[in-house]
Amino acid sequence: MKFAQSIGRMASIILSGLALAVEAESALTPTQRKTPMKAIIEYKSEAEIAAENAWCEKNPFGLLYEGAVTANVAGKVQIHPVAYDNKGIRVAANIYTPAGWTADGKTGYPAVCVAHPNGGVKEQVAGLYAQKLAERGFITIAADASYQGGSGGEPRYLDLPANRTDDIRRMADIIAQFPGVDATRIGLLGICGGGGYAFNTAKTDKRFKAVATLSAFNTGLVRREGFLGTQKDTVLERLKAAAEQRAAEAAGAPVAYTPNMLEWPREKGLALTQDLYRDGYEYYGLTHRHPRSTFSATVTGLLEMAIWDARDGAALIDQPLLMIAGEAADTLYLTKGMFDAATGATDKELFLVPGAHHIETYWKPEYVKQIDAKLGTFFAKHLMD
Repeated sequence: MKFAQSIGRMASIILSGLALAVEAESALTPTQRKTPMKAIIEYKSEAEIAAENAWCEKNPFGLLYEGAVTANVAGKVQIHPVAYDNKGIRVAANIYTPAGWTADGKTGYPAVCVAHPNGGVKEQVAGLYAQKLAERGFITIAADASYQGGSGGEPRYLDLPANRTDDIRRMADIIAQFPGVDATRIGLLGICGGGGYAFNTAKTDKRFKAVATLSAFNTGLVRREGFLGTQKDTVLERLKAAAEQRAAEAAGAPVAYTPNMLEWPREKGLALTQDLYRDGYEYYGLTHRHPRSTFSATVTGLLEMAIWDARDGAALIDQPLLMIAGEAADTLYLTKGMFDAATGATDKELFLVPGAHHIETYWKPEYVKQIDAKLGTFFAKHLMD
C-alpha cells in the first residue's frame, strides 16, 4: 500500500510539472505535448515578472549587481525572463541578448551558459557575468537550478550533482533553440559550486566548445571532508545521521536542512574567521541578499555528495579550459585540484586574480573588470574566431 501511494504521489508531481510546461504554449501540437524533453521556451509575462520581483525596489527584474539592466531598450543589451521544462520541473532563467539582436534578425551568435554558485540565484553573480558577456556579443543564459531559486521542485534547496549537471545540459538544449544562436558555438561558465558542476558536465557533453570556471568549488569534497579538510574525522558520523534522517523523512518527518548562516545576527556573521564564509555572509546576507538565495541544503543530500568528487573522470575534458580564481582565496586549493586533474585538456590556463578573495570575484569592480576581460578574450577566441 505504501509503495502504491508513493508511486501515486510521484506521478502527481510529474504530471503537475508537465502541465506547467505546456500550459503557456497553447499552440503546441499533440505530438509536442507528448515530448517533455523538447526545448520549448516560455516567455514570462510582464505581470509574472512584476509579481516575482515585487520585493526588489531597485530593479524590475530583481537583478542585484552593479550596472544591471533596468529596462529593455532598443540597441542595448536586453534581458528576457523565460521558463522551460526539465523533467517535469519548471525552470526559471534569464536570457541576455547583445545590442542589435532581434528575434527575426541576424543569426550565428555564439552563446554561453552560466551556472550559479551553491545557494545563489541567477540575479546575483551569474547574472553579472551573463550580462557582461552579452555586452561582448554573446547570447547568454543564467538559470536557477531545479529545486532552487525561482525554479520549481520539492524538496526545496535540494542540491545534488546529478541534478545540477543535468540543469546545465538543459541550458544548452534551450539556448540552442533561441533565435539567432549558432548551436555549434556554445560555451560554458560555472561559478563557485556551479564551476564544479560545469567542470563535471564538460567531461561528457561536448556541445560545450569552451569551458571556464570562476572560483570553482568542489562541493562533494567539501561536504565529505569539510572546508579545508576540517571535518575528515566526522564523515562517518555525519553519514549515519543523514541516513537516519532519510529514514525519518520516509516515515513522514519534515525535511531537515543544514544551518543557514544568513539567518545569523550581523555581528556573528561578520565575525567569521574564514574569508569564504565571512565574505559570503556579507554578500549573500547583506549587500546582495535575495529572498530565494540560501546557505541551507538538505541534510540527506550528504548521502550522495559524500561519494562525488569533481576531479573524478576529469581527464575526459578535452575542450579549451580556463579556470579563474582569486590569488588570495582560501578556496584556491579546490580550483587547483580540479585544474591538475584535467589532464586531457591540452589547451588550459589557470588565471589568478592578484589579491582577490573568493567572494570578491563576484562583485569588486577592480576584480570584475579583469575577469570580464579574461572571459571575453577566452570565449571570443574559441567561439567567435
